[in-house]
This record gives sequence, structure tokens and C-alpha cells, in this order.
Amino acid sequence: MTKALFVVSECAPLVKTGGLADVAGALPGALAQHGVAVRVLLPGYRVVLGQIGKAKVVATYKDLFGGTAKLRACNIVGVDLLILDAPHLYDRDGAIYGDATGRDWPDNPERFAALCKVGAMIAAEGVDGWTPDIVHGHDWQAGLTPEYMRALGVDVPFVFTIHNIAFHGNADAGKLKALGLDPARFTTEGFEFWGQISALKAGLVGAAKINTVSQTYAEELLTPEFGIGMDGVLRMRQADLSGIVNGIDLDAWNPLTDPNITPYKTASGKDANKKALRKTFGLGKADGPLCVLVSRLTEQKGIDLLLEALPALLDRGGQLALLGSGDPKLEVALLEAAASHANVAVKIGYDEALSHKMMAGGDAILVPSRFEPCGLTQLYGLRYGTVPLVALTGGLADTVINASPAALARGVATGVQFFPINAQALANAFTRLGDLYADSKTWKAMQRNAMKQPVGWETSALAYKAIYADLTGATS
Repeated sequence: MTKALFVVSECAPLVKTGGLADVAGALPGALAQHGVAVRVLLPGYRVVLGQIGKAKVVATYKDLFGGTAKLRACNIVGVDLLILDAPHLYDRDGAIYGDATGRDWPDNPERFAALCKVGAMIAAEGVDGWTPDIVHGHDWQAGLTPEYMRALGVDVPFVFTIHNIAFHGNADAGKLKALGLDPARFTTEGFEFWGQISALKAGLVGAAKINTVSQTYAEELLTPEFGIGMDGVLRMRQADLSGIVNGIDLDAWNPLTDPNITPYKTASGKDANKKALRKTFGLGKADGPLCVLVSRLTEQKGIDLLLEALPALLDRGGQLALLGSGDPKLEVALLEAAASHANVAVKIGYDEALSHKMMAGGDAILVPSRFEPCGLTQLYGLRYGTVPLVALTGGLADTVINASPAALARGVATGVQFFPINAQALANAFTRLGDLYADSKTWKAMQRNAMKQPVGWETSALAYKAIYADLTGATS
């Protein structure tokens, strides 16, 4: 059996800010079905330690970037976890990446360097009688791992997954010594990026294999528009770059067994959930589709485009129920839209149970992102028969079959895509959505198609296993 160590900054259900946590929580179980045993190395944030109780201490570090730390082992909902309990780095008020005002913690370079260094030490020495055959880092927070592995002389292969290249994890060059990094590696061929230390670049140049979370996003990253300064590095590593689309946890997201909703097997069973969702959001009946959106409220997610295009949805009798938080200006604008329109309802914040109810009760799920490495909400939508309306980018392009005339004629359409990614194109898509919804036979066929789509981890887990096998020579 192949043994893999995940180095990751968040993992559902313990701590989550986005799709990265869902992947870290679900992929290990899928890999276990194919002979890969995963242990997940995760920071011991206050919210995490509060959920694991008195987990077994398997290692102690006397001086880990300014303080004593312990490594604790436990199993939560079937995931084997190694929790880095370092109070001086992780036990604090605020969010996991920043304070209550949204500003990044100034010691984030040290906080995640500590995670990477411990990952490298586990690769070198093992822990509690267990040594990984592969180390798999996720996003910039794990990017320095191969640098520490190199310093320790570890020859365990390192795989690096880009979930969102927009975040580089840059640090001032003056931190080279404090982070214990080799100054000789601070070059354009190493982890130097415009005079700064880049944890993301360290991962890109140090990995044996690089992947991202959809094939289209992998191709987009090779361009200046999407590569965000790393496109040149990725073009140099193109032979080692691949795209593997994410999956979702089919047990957690199952309309037949979901405890948050009125269960249903076919899309016709959504009616009761739609009625309940309207009541929850204070919406009345309407002639058009009830659209739902669950998202961080940022321009990346196209929320400003949604606000501009919203009249096109409302003019067709459509409704919007939105759950999310983020940019204060966008929050205010959305609340103002809700105050002005009876068919718009907004809840600021995040509520996992409510997100399930929205997926079950909505007619369509909106994902108007300017870029989207993979996206999970459209996959939840497909699973629940909630037709995705998405921008044509990244994983949204790879997972939704646009209701083009050809796709409709063949009876394979599962959603609506729009391009270019601007407000006018989104408004046009709302018009198309209204037309499709008004055609009951076509709409029901799209819902059936959506619910038939494979959105689990089976295929993707096999793809990850193949990468591991290629690097380790494992045959089973």
C-alpha cells in the first residue's frame, strides 16, 4: 500500500474557508479505496484543537519558529490526521489566515513554514512508526516543503497541487534566515519572485509533479492572464503539469439521504424543498427560476457582474437567494438590492446546513466567476438537479455541458455557460435560462441529465494514484 502525506492548511470538517478543505477531507477516503493510505498534516488552529480532544502526542519540537510544538495524531470522520499543536503560531482570535479585520497575520510566513518543515521532517524520519512514500502539498501554504526536504536530504517525491494560483505566499527577503531557507536557492531558478520569497514558486520549482484541479485551468495557467506571474515557471514545467478535476463527497452531498432537506430521488422531488427555501428567505411565488448562489463575495467570483446583470433575471420573473460574505462593498450592494426587490433575498455569512437547503430548493445555481480553478458548487448543483449557470472558465468549462442547440438536440445539456465573462454576457445567459425554464420538457431533461453526471472522486482518485505510482514505481 502506498503511503501519502498531505501537507495542507485546512481540512473539512474541522476547518474550512473554501474548496481546498473539501478536497483535503474527501480525497483521502477516495484514495484509500485504491490502496493509498493518506495522513493529513494540518495546523492546530484553536478551532481544530477544540474538536479533537486529547489526541495522542506522537512528536515534540522544542523550538519551532519561536516556541514549543507537539504533533498530535487522531482520526476524524475516517481521515487520519496529524495536527501541529503550536500555540504560539495557531492559537489566536480571528480567522485562520488573518485577524478579525481581514488583514493577514504578519507571521504567516513562519506559521506555514512551520507546517512545511514538520512535513519535511516526517518525510525524513517518519512519525509514530509511519513514513510516507510520497508527500503531497496543497497551495502556497505547503510550498516550502520541498525546500526543507532538500535541506534534510530527503528523496521522497513531492507532488504539488495548485488550487488557486492567485495566492503566492510571498515574504520579505529579510526572512531568509528566520525561515531557515538556503540563501543559495534565492534565485530566479529557485524561490525568488520579484525580490521576495515566494512559497508558491518554491512548490512549483521543487515538485516532481504539479497538478491543478481541472484540465482547462491547467491550460489557462500557462497564459499571462491566468498565470498571475507564474505562467513562465509553469511553461518551463509544462511536461510535469496536469489537470485533475475535483470531486465531491457523495455521502455528504446526497439528495436521497441529506438530513438538512426533504429527501428526493428525482428532480420532481425538489418541489417541497423549493417551497421551504422560499419561506426561509422570505420569497413569494414567481414565474421564473429560483436561482441560488453560495459564495465568497468577491470580484473573482463575479459578484459585481451579478449585480449589474440582475435586472435581466428579475425581468423574466426570476428570483435570487444568496448566501455568502466577503467584500464589504459587495455585501452592502447586495443587501441594497434585496431591500429594493421583492424577488431578491440575501443572507450575509455562511451556514453549511442552509447551503444544502439552497442546493435542494433552487432551480439553478449561479457561478459567474471570472476564474475558477475547479469549483465545487456547480458539482453540488449537478448532484441535486439544480441546473448550473456558469462562466466559461477553468473547471466550470470542464464539468458543465452548455445548453447549446447541438447539446439540446442530442439531449445531453446539463447547464448554461456564458462567455465573454462580463455583465452583458451574464444578462444574456439569464435570458437563455428563463427560456429554458419556461420549456418544462427541456428543463426537466436538463435536470435529469445533471443528476446523472459523475461528480464523485472515483476517476480523480485513480488519476492521483497514477501520479504517485509513476513517481514511486508502485504497481498496486
